[in-house]
Amino acid sequence: MKRLTQEVNDFINRSVDSHVRIAVTGLSRAGKTAFISSLVNQLLHTSTHDNLPLLSAARDKRVIGAKREPQTNMMVPRFSYDEAMEHVHSEPPKWPEPTRDVSEIRLALKYKPKKKTKKLLNSTATLHIDIIDYPGEWLLDLPLLDMDFYQWSQSQFTALKGLRKELAQPWLDQLAALDLDAELNEKDLLAISDSYTEYLHTCKDSGLHWVQPGRFVLPGELEGAPVLQFFPCQFDENAKARKGSNLEMLKARYHEYQQKVVKAFYKHHFSTFDRQIVLVDCLQPLNAGYESFHDMRDALEQIMHSFKYGRSNILKRLFSPRIDKVLFAATKADHVTPEQHPNMVSLLQQMVHPAWQNASYENIEMSCLTMASIQATQTGFIGQGDQAIPALQGVTMDEQPMTVFPGDVPKKLPNQAYWQQQGFEFTAFRPQASSQDDPLPHIRLDKALEYLIGDKLK
Repeated sequence: MKRLTQEVNDFINRSVDSHVRIAVTGLSRAGKTAFISSLVNQLLHTSTHDNLPLLSAARDKRVIGAKREPQTNMMVPRFSYDEAMEHVHSEPPKWPEPTRDVSEIRLALKYKPKKKTKKLLNSTATLHIDIIDYPGEWLLDLPLLDMDFYQWSQSQFTALKGLRKELAQPWLDQLAALDLDAELNEKDLLAISDSYTEYLHTCKDSGLHWVQPGRFVLPGELEGAPVLQFFPCQFDENAKARKGSNLEMLKARYHEYQQKVVKAFYKHHFSTFDRQIVLVDCLQPLNAGYESFHDMRDALEQIMHSFKYGRSNILKRLFSPRIDKVLFAATKADHVTPEQHPNMVSLLQQMVHPAWQNASYENIEMSCLTMASIQATQTGFIGQGDQAIPALQGVTMDEQPMTVFPGDVPKKLPNQAYWQQQGFEFTAFRPQASSQDDPLPHIRLDKALEYLIGDKLK
């Protein structure tokens, strides 16, 4: 009865535009957990601190305060906000643990409305915000919804070039010895699927982002299940798999994974979002090299095709929600000096250009910015002769204080010569020390909030 009441309330809230579901999207290590933790932290502090000057409702003193609410879906674990804060406020400070499963958090944000229609109802209004966290690896599986086993296999073999082909060799050697038409041998399939999974892990460790299926590298509760024991293979598309053969089982497992794992995940979590922020780490791929950088760009493009886009109206909001605003955010802006931020925006715009075209066709709003959800460095200048050179100062992950100029961020997509001639030196810093009584230091997270929910607070 409680859940039914909550669902009815959500329906009413959506009808009066007082409920928003935000998709926090990004590949592994893009900073989703840090973003959600800081977003919650900033909003919870709005009643006592002027920490969000770029959020117009906060700047105009119309935000009264925020609180956490029980989530609607009782089958999904809560987002580990308290544990994340323990990490950030520990001595020394640490980054929150990366996501290993789906989790959810709901906030209620009370404010003074400007719109006459809302003022007629009450002098205050409440916006309910749902945010879901999930492993970035799982997002990589969404394109499987549009591919059968043959098409997916072909896409994996087409991608075997350069570093990826080199890393795949041990798996390919085992695959070559498998007779697809032979009677099912589960031991052989397990051995080859283990080898394929190891190949995906090696790709990820080498800075490549497109690893599919994503659940193979972060299985969650499915670890050891036969549904994760398949791999791409080459066969005649028109030939029917022999009953009881290895190929028949591989096809069956892929179909089960596609329908029971990927489709269920998409339906339960991604088909009902109203707004989307796509977090992109441009810096580590710049540091890793040409293949890593372009592999991430291709991954983002394919993922973006999986979301529903379109202008929202009251009927769509009630019965068929679609994303009507997308924000692309280059994370870790505190890991470059401030004069490089415009270059980061320019680079991000070019990186997501194909995805942008896809969304823009649906006539929705889009924007790009740079941000740091939890600030890790201070900026300043160091003297070099009679010149002042911009620099960052922070503490590295192994607790070494460091002052550094990481280099120039290219304005445009770099060609291979960029890495041969100069490249980019990325240094990972831990979070700054901060007080539990104060909001976390950030860069432009308030600007992101203004874009995502500013219009809902009018």
